Amino acid sequence: MKGPLFYSKILLFGEYGIIEDSKGLSIPYNFYNGALKRDENPSEEAIKSNKSLERFSDYLAQLQVDQPTLVQFDIETLKSDISNGMYFDSSIPQGYGVGSSGALVAAIYDKYASDKITVLENLTRDKLLQLKAIFSQMESFFHGKSSGLDPLNSYLSLPILINSKDNIEATGIPLQSLNGKGAVFLLDSGIIGETAPMVNIFMENLKDQGFRKMLKSQFIKHTDACVENFLHGDIKSLFANTKKLSKVVLNNFKPMIPEQFHSLWQNGIETNDYYLKLCGSGGGGYILGFTQDLEKAKASLKDYKLEVVYQF
Repeated sequence: MKGPLFYSKILLFGEYGIIEDSKGLSIPYNFYNGALKRDENPSEEAIKSNKSLERFSDYLAQLQVDQPTLVQFDIETLKSDISNGMYFDSSIPQGYGVGSSGALVAAIYDKYASDKITVLENLTRDKLLQLKAIFSQMESFFHGKSSGLDPLNSYLSLPILINSKDNIEATGIPLQSLNGKGAVFLLDSGIIGETAPMVNIFMENLKDQGFRKMLKSQFIKHTDACVENFLHGDIKSLFANTKKLSKVVLNNFKPMIPEQFHSLWQNGIETNDYYLKLCGSGGGGYILGFTQDLEKAKASLKDYKLEVVYQF
């Protein structure tokens, strides 16, 4: 038994901002994926995943009782498959900000939801918001609070443009130029990040008036500009705004950046070889990088492993 593949995702812009209604842009990242599976001789990982699915199925059974109009599942089949050893076989690293739980949620919805909204139908804004609401509740099992965007991206395998909380759309992004010099890349911090503690720090900071002001006047302003620049292929403005965003994050989101990366972050801003930003909630996992000259960035970051996500 092997189910369809669900891919990881990268939120290019909008981390933390979308909680406060900034724009956001999320793209599928096909390098990592996961699928529901059953093996005759399960590995230790598979057994661990199976146990986690068991707890998740209890949560979903309760969810459909608490919110019957939101979503219904074929819980009986789900539980039977789990007791027969089903697990989520995934190459998506956990705690890296690339949507490991999102892909799992998408796979479960795809296989077990009744009256599911499919990718093949006309995806109106209402349907997208309905899916996002369902996924938000499902994924809350893993994070305590979820926007539902990661599973949505994984489920649709399309770039998603977030205009505001109640306004999202599937979008097209400019075609990659595979021999272009510019690139978006992932930098491996070598540390596993925990989403919940980082989100808690952010929520605490929101109580501070100065932080809220900075968020609106700088962080959200630059994030929105980056999304517009990227979608319109305005590379010059994109890098100017990404540099501003990188500075604001370094100055105001220090707890989300592992300490040993503070000087590396600053170095990018000073040399213009690359600009770093958070990938997901931070605290570890991947750091997202933007460069106008990939070879230059590789030389500057020669001690680190870079994975290219998109080329300009």
